[in-house]
Amino acid sequence: MARLVLKFGGTSVANVERIRNVARHVAREVKAGHQVAVVVSAMSGVTNQLVAYVQDAAKTGEAKGGLFDQMEYDAVVASGEQVTSGLLAITLQSMGLPARSFQGWQIPLETDDAHGAARIMDIDGAKLIEVMAAGEVAVIAGFQGIGPTGRIATLGRGGSDTSAVAIAAAVSADRCDIYTDVDGVYTTDPRIVSKAQRLEKVAFEEMLEMASLGAKVLQVRSVELAMVKKVRTFVRSSFDDPDSVGVDAHGNPPGTLICDEDEIVETQVVTGIAYSKDEAQISLRRVADKPGVAARVFGPLAEANINVDMIVQNTSPDGSTTDITFTVPATDEARARAVLEAAQADIGPTVIESSADVVKVSVIGIGMRSHAGVASQAFTALAARGINIRAITTSEIKISVLIDAAYTELAVRALHTAYGLDKA
Repeated sequence: MARLVLKFGGTSVANVERIRNVARHVAREVKAGHQVAVVVSAMSGVTNQLVAYVQDAAKTGEAKGGLFDQMEYDAVVASGEQVTSGLLAITLQSMGLPARSFQGWQIPLETDDAHGAARIMDIDGAKLIEVMAAGEVAVIAGFQGIGPTGRIATLGRGGSDTSAVAIAAAVSADRCDIYTDVDGVYTTDPRIVSKAQRLEKVAFEEMLEMASLGAKVLQVRSVELAMVKKVRTFVRSSFDDPDSVGVDAHGNPPGTLICDEDEIVETQVVTGIAYSKDEAQISLRRVADKPGVAARVFGPLAEANINVDMIVQNTSPDGSTTDITFTVPATDEARARAVLEAAQADIGPTVIESSADVVKVSVIGIGMRSHAGVASQAFTALAARGINIRAITTSEIKISVLIDAAYTELAVRALHTAYGLDKA
């Protein structure tokens, strides 16, 4: 008998019929003798509608200029998960399974006071362990907790994944199953590469890189938490028939296990190819090449909380000037330009250029630590297809290149083939 935490996202609980399908998945695990807690998101589209209500209501307050109280915002948007948890508990009860819904504050799941993007500070798992041990299914509203002032606080978009992993850690679960609309983690986006393969196991570090570099299967914070707390996390599809889910030779159903590197006996050099279109390139031309200039460029960006990723610097032949190129999130392009223009008196004479017509493509794999020539393979494969590289960054398990957005699919397919990831 295992202790499991199951998480179902918005598309999995989009309507009552899909909630019934979720209930069948839960019933299967209960009938197998497992202790089960379930974490649910709001029904698909509901959170967006609640946010729209808040924004519409705020427009009537002319004195506030359309601004609204973040605590009241949380009180409104957290209601979506409350509805889903109640509906699933009722559905399970109608199937003869004892079930009880919980809101974040009833556990309690304690957060900081950053309403709208709160971080989990502590969870007391004692009550949930007691409920699960008694044979009851605990159905928990994800995305929410209770702040230090006793108010509901939400965890930001995708926060239900983080709720599920944190709860799994708090109750010492054997596994946290994240049910989505895909059946696992693939070597790359199957919509771009038809030969992409579903991965049986992925190390926490690899999944963290993949999530932060464009793979949308799991929220980055949830992967960080799973890695820190060593929560074995299983990505699987909620749309598989609950009554006919088979298992492999190891007793695992279809899906991908996110686990510690020690659990992966044989590793490929490269595990996957990720890409991110949410990038903008900014270049400062003919900046004076002298000590302190880089600090005067990147200091104001840091103060404005603008994240800088890839950085390339090219010095002129005479050593008097330099070009500095870097990337920022596409949503911060205009703000970054404004910050740099405001700081130009300190930076010195320069021409500021920017473009959002770029994409970052990344090669990821823990096997890269012990193999030489991985970067060379990437550069050779891209060059063979006439793809120019604008910038490069590397880490122990990642190589990222910035290229023109028009070459995204070609680059992903080329790299996928170059590293032998195509399905046979």
